[in-house]
Amino acid sequence: MEFNFYAILASTLVTLVIGFIWYNPKVFGTIWMNETGMTEEKAKQSNMLKVFGLTIIYSFLLSFIMSALVVHQFGALGMIGGPDFISTAKPSYAAFMTDYGTAFRTYQHGALHGFMSGLFIALPITAINSLFEQKSWKYILVNAGYWIVCMTVMGAIICRWV
Repeated sequence: MEFNFYAILASTLVTLVIGFIWYNPKVFGTIWMNETGMTEEKAKQSNMLKVFGLTIIYSFLLSFIMSALVVHQFGALGMIGGPDFISTAKPSYAAFMTDYGTAFRTYQHGALHGFMSGLFIALPITAINSLFEQKSWKYILVNAGYWIVCMTVMGAIICRWV
Protein backbone atom coordinates (compact mmCIF):
# COMPACT_ATOMS: atom_id res chain seq x y z
CA MET A 1 0.00 0.00 0.00
CA GLU A 2 1.49 3.33 -1.07
CA PHE A 3 1.63 6.31 1.23
CA ASN A 4 0.32 9.53 -0.31
CA PHE A 5 2.29 12.48 1.04
CA TYR A 6 0.00 14.94 -0.78
CA ALA A 7 -2.98 13.67 1.20
CA ILE A 8 -1.12 14.32 4.44
CA LEU A 9 -0.10 17.78 3.21
CA ALA A 10 -3.66 18.68 2.15
CA SER A 11 -4.96 17.38 5.46
CA THR A 12 -2.38 19.46 7.30
CA LEU A 13 -3.59 22.65 5.63
CA VAL A 14 -7.20 21.89 6.57
CA THR A 15 -6.59 23.19 10.09
CA LEU A 16 -5.60 26.60 8.74
CA VAL A 17 -8.50 26.90 6.31
CA ILE A 18 -11.09 25.79 8.86
CA GLY A 19 -9.44 27.95 11.52
CA PHE A 20 -9.74 31.07 9.37
CA ILE A 21 -13.45 30.37 9.01
CA TRP A 22 -14.20 28.99 12.50
CA TYR A 23 -12.43 31.74 14.43
CA ASN A 24 -13.74 34.55 12.20
CA PRO A 25 -15.66 37.11 14.29
CA LYS A 26 -18.79 36.37 12.25
CA VAL A 27 -18.65 32.68 13.22
CA PHE A 28 -17.11 31.81 16.63
CA GLY A 29 -14.23 34.29 16.81
CA THR A 30 -16.02 36.81 19.00
CA ILE A 31 -17.12 34.12 21.44
CA TRP A 32 -13.59 32.70 21.54
CA MET A 33 -12.05 36.13 22.12
CA ASN A 34 -14.51 36.88 24.93
CA GLU A 35 -13.92 33.51 26.59
CA THR A 36 -10.12 33.76 26.40
CA GLY A 37 -9.82 37.45 27.18
CA MET A 38 -8.06 37.95 23.85
CA THR A 39 -8.13 41.43 22.35
CA GLU A 40 -7.21 42.70 18.88
CA GLU A 41 -4.22 44.50 20.38
CA LYS A 42 -2.99 41.40 22.20
CA ALA A 43 -3.45 39.29 19.06
CA LYS A 44 -1.31 41.70 17.05
CA GLN A 45 1.54 41.23 19.54
CA SER A 46 1.83 37.52 18.66
CA ASN A 47 4.72 36.22 16.63
CA MET A 48 2.59 35.04 13.70
CA LEU A 49 5.48 33.24 11.98
CA LYS A 50 5.98 31.17 15.11
CA VAL A 51 2.23 30.60 15.64
CA PHE A 52 1.48 29.54 12.07
CA GLY A 53 4.76 27.65 11.65
CA LEU A 54 4.16 25.55 14.75
CA THR A 55 0.50 25.14 13.79
CA ILE A 56 1.57 23.60 10.49
CA ILE A 57 4.07 21.30 12.21
CA TYR A 58 1.55 20.11 14.80
CA SER A 59 -1.16 19.73 12.16
CA PHE A 60 1.25 17.63 10.11
CA LEU A 61 1.82 15.34 13.10
CA LEU A 62 -1.92 15.03 13.59
CA SER A 63 -2.47 14.31 9.88
CA PHE A 64 0.26 11.70 9.92
CA ILE A 65 -1.27 9.72 12.80
CA MET A 66 -4.77 10.25 11.41
CA SER A 67 -3.92 7.86 8.58
CA ALA A 68 -3.55 5.04 11.11
CA LEU A 69 -6.89 5.98 12.66
CA VAL A 70 -8.94 6.09 9.45
CA VAL A 71 -7.30 3.60 7.06
CA HIS A 72 -7.95 0.06 8.27
CA GLN A 73 -5.38 -1.46 5.91
CA PHE A 74 -2.58 0.11 7.96
CA GLY A 75 -3.54 -2.36 10.71
CA ALA A 76 -2.86 -5.26 8.37
CA LEU A 77 0.41 -3.65 7.30
CA GLY A 78 1.38 -3.26 10.94
CA MET A 79 0.67 -6.93 11.60
CA ILE A 80 3.44 -7.95 9.19
CA GLY A 81 5.93 -5.44 10.58
CA GLY A 82 5.46 -2.54 8.18
CA PRO A 83 6.21 -1.77 4.54
CA ASP A 84 9.73 -3.23 4.69
CA PHE A 85 8.26 -6.69 5.23
CA ILE A 86 5.70 -6.84 2.42
CA SER A 87 8.02 -8.92 0.24
CA THR A 88 8.49 -11.50 3.02
CA ALA A 89 4.90 -11.54 4.29
CA LYS A 90 2.92 -14.75 4.27
CA PRO A 91 0.55 -15.30 1.33
CA SER A 92 -2.39 -14.54 3.61
CA TYR A 93 -1.36 -10.86 3.67
CA ALA A 94 -1.45 -10.61 -0.13
CA ALA A 95 -4.79 -12.45 -0.17
CA PHE A 96 -6.21 -10.10 2.45
CA MET A 97 -5.03 -7.02 0.56
CA THR A 98 -6.44 -8.42 -2.69
CA ASP A 99 -9.83 -8.92 -1.04
CA TYR A 100 -9.92 -5.86 1.24
CA GLY A 101 -7.17 -3.49 0.06
CA THR A 102 -9.66 -0.81 -0.98
CA ALA A 103 -12.50 -1.64 1.40
CA PHE A 104 -13.85 1.28 3.43
CA ARG A 105 -11.65 3.78 1.58
CA THR A 106 -14.24 6.52 1.03
CA TYR A 107 -14.59 10.12 2.09
CA GLN A 108 -17.62 9.17 4.17
CA HIS A 109 -15.83 6.41 6.04
CA GLY A 110 -12.83 8.63 6.72
CA ALA A 111 -15.10 11.43 7.89
CA LEU A 112 -16.83 9.03 10.28
CA HIS A 113 -13.55 7.91 11.83
CA GLY A 114 -12.23 11.46 11.85
CA PHE A 115 -15.39 12.62 13.63
CA MET A 116 -15.09 9.80 16.17
CA SER A 117 -11.43 10.70 16.73
CA GLY A 118 -12.38 14.31 17.33
CA LEU A 119 -15.24 13.38 19.63
CA PHE A 120 -13.35 10.75 21.63
CA ILE A 121 -9.83 12.24 21.57
CA ALA A 122 -9.91 16.01 20.94
CA LEU A 123 -13.01 16.79 23.02
CA PRO A 124 -11.83 15.00 26.17
CA ILE A 125 -8.32 16.49 25.95
CA THR A 126 -9.69 19.98 25.38
CA ALA A 127 -12.31 19.60 28.11
CA ILE A 128 -9.90 18.24 30.72
CA ASN A 129 -7.38 21.04 30.17
CA SER A 130 -10.12 23.65 30.08
CA LEU A 131 -11.74 22.44 33.29
CA PHE A 132 -8.44 22.73 35.16
CA GLU A 133 -7.92 26.17 33.61
CA GLN A 134 -11.43 27.10 34.82
CA LYS A 135 -12.61 27.90 31.31
CA SER A 136 -16.29 28.02 30.39
CA TRP A 137 -18.28 25.43 28.48
CA LYS A 138 -18.53 27.93 25.64
CA TYR A 139 -14.74 27.90 25.41
CA ILE A 140 -14.65 24.11 25.52
CA LEU A 141 -17.32 23.72 22.85
CA VAL A 142 -15.80 26.31 20.51
CA ASN A 143 -12.33 24.76 20.67
CA ALA A 144 -13.39 21.12 20.73
CA GLY A 145 -15.91 21.80 17.96
CA TYR A 146 -13.12 23.21 15.84
CA TRP A 147 -11.03 20.07 16.31
CA ILE A 148 -13.97 17.76 15.68
CA VAL A 149 -14.68 19.52 12.38
CA CYS A 150 -10.97 19.56 11.44
CA MET A 151 -10.47 15.90 12.24
CA THR A 152 -13.63 14.97 10.34
CA VAL A 153 -12.37 16.71 7.19
CA MET A 154 -8.83 15.41 7.71
CA GLY A 155 -10.12 11.87 8.08
CA ALA A 156 -12.17 12.17 4.89
CA ILE A 157 -9.21 13.41 2.86
CA ILE A 158 -6.74 10.89 4.23
CA CYS A 159 -9.01 7.86 4.01
CA ARG A 160 -9.84 8.47 0.36
CA TRP A 161 -6.44 9.72 -0.86
CA VAL A 162 -3.86 7.68 1.07
